[in-house]
Amino acid sequence: MKKFEYFDVTADIGFYAFGNTLNESFENAGLAIFNIISNTNNISPEKSIEFEITSEDDVSLLYDYLEELLFYHEVEFMLFSEFNVQIDEIDGSYNLKACIKGENINWDKHDRNCEIKAITFHQMEVNVSDAVRLKAIVDL
Repeated sequence: MKKFEYFDVTADIGFYAFGNTLNESFENAGLAIFNIISNTNNISPEKSIEFEITSEDDVSLLYDYLEELLFYHEVEFMLFSEFNVQIDEIDGSYNLKACIKGENINWDKHDRNCEIKAITFHQMEVNVSDAVRLKAIVDL
């Protein structure tokens, strides 16, 4: 199974992230985001950051998670290449615990692709069946 794929959106980039579980699909969404910014194959998992978020539903959780990834990228000046996610549904809410790994940005080492300005709610989806497919669009 492929981890993610991109689709065309005027002036933006959309992606689908796939996984056998919700956790795996969220991890692959992290890869999709950072492959827009740079090539994750060139990003070493030298430093780790852990965070936890709670959201009212799975779509809001995806939005909040992607926003958190972008926040740490911008505030810590880091690129990430490894994502470990644990999602639990508790009393109708979704709780996500993440450990993301990467390194400080070094544009002499890392490819400079596109800057992501924001995550959008537009057409965001979480589809769970035998496998999981996430859909998101980012503003460039």
